[in-house]
Amino acid sequence: MKNTDTNLILAAQTGDPKAISRLLTLCHADARRYAYRHCAASDVDDAVQESLLLMSRKIHTLKAAAAFSSWLFVVIKRECRRLERILLKHEPLDDETAEQQLAHRTDTDLRIDLAHALESLPAHYLEVVLLRDFEELTIAEIAGKLKEPAGAIKSRLHRARELVREYLLAQ
Repeated sequence: MKNTDTNLILAAQTGDPKAISRLLTLCHADARRYAYRHCAASDVDDAVQESLLLMSRKIHTLKAAAAFSSWLFVVIKRECRRLERILLKHEPLDDETAEQQLAHRTDTDLRIDLAHALESLPAHYLEVVLLRDFEELTIAEIAGKLKEPAGAIKSRLHRARELVREYLLAQ
């Protein structure tokens, strides 16, 4: 951390609105990069915005300016987890209701929605879906290619498909 960054953090801790604004602007890109690793793609903007808002309100509680970066990443990771819990909290639809909802869409609309759903997946989920459903590899082949246990691949594939389903039903 540069001396000017430390001075900016110290000024922000005193409640200086310009320092807070400048500090949040400086850390925004790092916050987005970190959120992309820990959030669903659709939650990145919300996680960053909520995290930076929280930090602007609580900056005065930071004990050491040198801990700012660590604090930033902890706050973002917590926000990503919170958003994920919200996403998973809904009541799942039974298969018949889900089929009825999807049956009212045209093939073109379903293809577009599926493409958007796949784009919204975190990279590690997207990878297993593409390998299994598009390249038609077996679980054992995917596990070998990714050098991970087959159980982990099955779990990730199941979760990825659930996220795609949730996305399609939310549209």
